[in-house]
Amino acid sequence: MERRVVITGLGAITPIGNNVEEFWKGIKEGKCGIDEITEFDTTDFKVKLAGEVKNYNPEDYFDRREAKRMDKFSQFAIVAAREAWKDSGLDKEKEDMTRVAVIVGSGIGGLATIEKDNRTLVEKGPDRVSPMYIPMCIGNMATGNVAIDLGAKGESISIVTACATGTHCIGESYRMIKHGYQDIAIAGGTEASITPSGIAGFTNIKALSQSQDKNRASIPFDKERNGFVMGEGAGILILEELEHAKARGAKIYAEIVGYGATSDAYHITSPAPGGEGGARAMILAMQDANVTPDQVTYVNAHGTSTHLNDSCETSAVKTAFGESAKKIMVSSTKSNTGHLLGAAGGVEAVVCAKAIQDSFVPPTINYKVPDEECDLDVVPNEGRNVEVNYAMSNSLGFGGHNCSILLKKYN
Repeated sequence: MERRVVITGLGAITPIGNNVEEFWKGIKEGKCGIDEITEFDTTDFKVKLAGEVKNYNPEDYFDRREAKRMDKFSQFAIVAAREAWKDSGLDKEKEDMTRVAVIVGSGIGGLATIEKDNRTLVEKGPDRVSPMYIPMCIGNMATGNVAIDLGAKGESISIVTACATGTHCIGESYRMIKHGYQDIAIAGGTEASITPSGIAGFTNIKALSQSQDKNRASIPFDKERNGFVMGEGAGILILEELEHAKARGAKIYAEIVGYGATSDAYHITSPAPGGEGGARAMILAMQDANVTPDQVTYVNAHGTSTHLNDSCETSAVKTAFGESAKKIMVSSTKSNTGHLLGAAGGVEAVVCAKAIQDSFVPPTINYKVPDEECDLDVVPNEGRNVEVNYAMSNSLGFGGHNCSILLKKYN
């Protein structure tokens, strides 16, 4: 028998808030987290802006030795996971921790560590490369470090699907609990790739906006969009089997009822024409939930602010939702945060859970120039106080990875 899966804890560290309360307040107030890059000197770079996490001091969360032994992407994952675990009210002493999974991914992993130790290799030779280089940079270490930190001894898996990573982690965790393999999952994504090579690499494939106007750089669905703005941070959810959550009197943010995942099998960076693969992921998520398109209130779009993504995703929504596409609200909170790559799906799932809890649909901020190719209701500039019964979150990644999760108001 298939089991029901609910969300009982949320954690986030983002460019507009270093915990869920600050982050959600920023979303509701239309705060923009895009600003000048401070991580490194951008003098020689065409791109000057990013969505950095603000006022982050590792020693507020870790002792100095511990912080030095983890890349920032692992640190962000632990910060968000601790918040989500605390928020859930779960107690390690009362749980069978062998039934607690950790499924957390990163699109790139420890890029800052890779840069630092490769510089050491070139300048000082192989004997000077840190023995912590590999354990700090490999992409699975967010999962490993979270499991160690929280004592989770169930399945421990790291999924890497570029910008679809966070949503895949949540979707696969949902299936794991639904089919009885685990009772609880710590799931989501993390990223810390605002580094010289990260910015240079994405700039040179023409993916990043070169705008120097903080309020006109990450502008999803706007006709003047010209690329995404890189963000960083983490979004983590606690997923739990419904009866287990009810037995301990847990508060429930929402129920996860659908998940769809597909491949374009088309191109390493471009979406399939018409967003065909993304449309199938949305349809599969609705079929999994036994939901019709007219029941869905809100879609948190992948909405990266690149020309191709936003036009193809618009087409995909029209294909998946048919006539209902005209009525559904489709916004992109990347207008607030920039694109958190592998962490995007985790952070945006937090948005969907809070949207359901607070009956509030977030806006697409800094929207000025309508695009006839993106003619959905993108909730321009002002959020809406409206009951959200079903919320969908889309994530699409380089390599042709597409996934959608569907959340429902719990009753």
